[in-house]
Order: sequence, then C-alpha cells, then structure tokens
Amino acid sequence: MARKARAHPAPGGKRSSRYAAADFKARCLELMDRVRETGVEYVVTKHGKPVAKLVPFTEDARPSFFGSLKGSVLKYERPFDPIDGAYDINE
Repeated sequence: MARKARAHPAPGGKRSSRYAAADFKARCLELMDRVRETGVEYVVTKHGKPVAKLVPFTEDARPSFFGSLKGSVLKYERPFDPIDGAYDINE
C-alpha cells in the first residue's frame, strides 16, 4: 500500500511534499510534469530521511562567457611590428 505524500513548508513560502523512494519511483514522470506545470517541489526520502529534491529547472540569468568580450579589443594595425618605447628587458 502506497503512502501519501506529506506537505511541508519549503524555503521561499513554497510547499514541498515528501515521497518515499519506492513511491517516487512509481510516480516519477507524473511528478516531473506537476513540477513543470505548478512549480511545486518534492523531497524523496529513504527510511524517512531526505536524500533528493525535485525542483523546477530555471535558466541562468547571466550571459554566456563565450563572445562576452567581442568588440572590447582595440584594433592594432601591425601586430608583429615592435612597439616603440624603452623596456627593462632591453637594458
């Protein structure tokens, strides 16, 4: 006989329900759909102790690192010509 999930308050005012691992395994796809649709969170337990948490996925708000410096380098017409000026290495 499957046990019912118990609701518990989660950080941020959301409610989370606890499921024993065996019950979670039997209802996993259904619970994932519910998380996507409603944003509810589920805690998976083994022997009454929390072991995993199913939460809604959110994209990172920060932009990608690749391409982030595009346009920030000044154009240098002769990259292989020596740079004018005195340097310690020449002394």
